[in-house]
Amino acid sequence: MSNEDEKSQVFQGTTSEDVRLENLGYEQELKRSFGLMSMIGFSFSVVTSWTALSGVFIVGVTSGGPPVMVFSFIGVSLLTLAVAIPMAEMCSMYPVAGGQYSWVAALAPPRFARGLSYVTGWFMLIGILAMGATNNYIASNFVLGMANIVFPDFVIERWQTVLVAYLTAIVSTAVNLWGSHLLHRISKFILIWNIGSFVVVVVTLLATNDHKQPASFVFQDFQNSSGWGTGMAAIIGVLQACFGMCCYDAPSHMTEEMKSASKEAPKAIVLAVILGGVTGFAFLLTLCFCIGDIKETAESSTGVPVIQIIYDSTGNKAATCILSSLICVIVMVAGNNILAEGSRAVYAFARDNGLPFSKLFSKVEGKSQVPVNAVLLTLAVQLALDAIDFGTTTGFETVIAISTEGFYLSYAMALISRLAGYFSGHVIKLDGPYAFSAPVSIALNILGLLFLLFASITFNFPSTYPVGKDSMNYTSAAIGVTGLISIVTWITTGQKHFTGPGAVSYLRGENSAPEDGRAVGTETEKKS
Repeated sequence: MSNEDEKSQVFQGTTSEDVRLENLGYEQELKRSFGLMSMIGFSFSVVTSWTALSGVFIVGVTSGGPPVMVFSFIGVSLLTLAVAIPMAEMCSMYPVAGGQYSWVAALAPPRFARGLSYVTGWFMLIGILAMGATNNYIASNFVLGMANIVFPDFVIERWQTVLVAYLTAIVSTAVNLWGSHLLHRISKFILIWNIGSFVVVVVTLLATNDHKQPASFVFQDFQNSSGWGTGMAAIIGVLQACFGMCCYDAPSHMTEEMKSASKEAPKAIVLAVILGGVTGFAFLLTLCFCIGDIKETAESSTGVPVIQIIYDSTGNKAATCILSSLICVIVMVAGNNILAEGSRAVYAFARDNGLPFSKLFSKVEGKSQVPVNAVLLTLAVQLALDAIDFGTTTGFETVIAISTEGFYLSYAMALISRLAGYFSGHVIKLDGPYAFSAPVSIALNILGLLFLLFASITFNFPSTYPVGKDSMNYTSAAIGVTGLISIVTWITTGQKHFTGPGAVSYLRGENSAPEDGRAVGTETEKKS
């Protein structure tokens, strides 16, 4: 049988996603309850550029101001599509919860596939887990920011931020453990809430604000209080747009809980980016026109510049809390969904023996069909990362940067593997239900990869100058440690125990197991 025949076999004659998953080398263990609309709601709540921008608005305000924020967001949104579409193709071809690391294993040339897949898995996990901690932090800021608006004498302390973040994470865990059967319904609800809240907040701000900035302020006047030169400040300002367009791989980690994963998950990935781009751009324009004094907004006692902009626009504490609460609900549901996504990624990586105590973390509770131990591990890591803010704000700012960097590096590795597989002749064309012609696919891969590499380098720059120990960006050190851990664990244990996804053996027609025979390599043996 030819290599192309083996790859197409995955989709021939399979009408059930369970059968397709078996053809990829796994046993169905999770309950399929998500449809297209619920997954769009799930993914959009995680991406939700307009609420994500609310949490990092200050970065753009001080590094280039409105012109950099507006135009960089347009560019980043378009370039994100160049990443999302190739990833949607991979997700359609390989609809498994492992996402990026599974795609790398199947697409990269055989010589490098398992090792590169293992490293990708580590970066993917650190990105998802750090993003969960970051989301908890943003939700906490909104809650405490509203308290500060109502009670101006209330001074927000770091320990309070951490404890509210903990509460957010614990509530999300409770929903994932005891309300997992409601996740698809919550996702449908939050899609409606998300779009409705966006309309309400934007219209209210534009209607009530009586001191709008002129068009020249939004599109021309460069604002720079970062200490960097003009060019460097503009590059730093792009970070805000990159954070606002991230996490769109979420549907790929939930594919084993979707009814038509190979067809609907890719659509959810692309549509989440489009919705995020449109709503994010409109909200960003609204904020830029409605912002008051930039310095006062940046130094707001609420800790959330967007809350200050809402209050300055409405002039009413009750209205400010209502509008801020609309955003806060979305952020909290996003935290719930990120925890679900993260736990499924942990479960998938452990299922392939990619983690210490993999057997424990790959276990699925039979009655609820939930990977309980993976959920608890995801919670523990989020709490540990949030705890950094107890000691240092700079340290936690690094966690925020790592969250985006981890995602972007895992995306880049998937795109590199696709290109390497194509030019080596290993995998020429992706034959899933959602696929483009090879020239279009490869062109988008190249464009998307260049963007990801640029962004991944930019994330390592300090946001202010001169650079001291308190303003230093330690992202490169943290990413270096993550990479070192993945390489060391690969050499010491991973190379022996990490089986790699079942798709590796299926789509190549070979046994991907190490010499001790731990992996699955035949059609009759499925991972569970």
